[in-house]
Amino acid sequence: MREHRLDAIVAPNSDASSVVAVGGYPGIAVPAGYHREGVPFAVCFGGLRGYEMPYVFEQATGVRRPQLTTPN
Repeated sequence: MREHRLDAIVAPNSDASSVVAVGGYPGIAVPAGYHREGVPFAVCFGGLRGYEMPYVFEQATGVRRPQLTTPN
């Protein structure tokens, strides 16, 4: 990341998490939207420690929905 002067690596779902983990960088998948059937999909952000892009993305998009619980 430093060598190529990257701020972040962004990939669909959690595809980048293993790549950034090898480099010792944190990776986090956050909700990015929902398929027509209502199934959620994510985008994975990898960046330097303290990188706040996933939080900013979630706040800007408002995509996250509360999880519905089923009665026991």
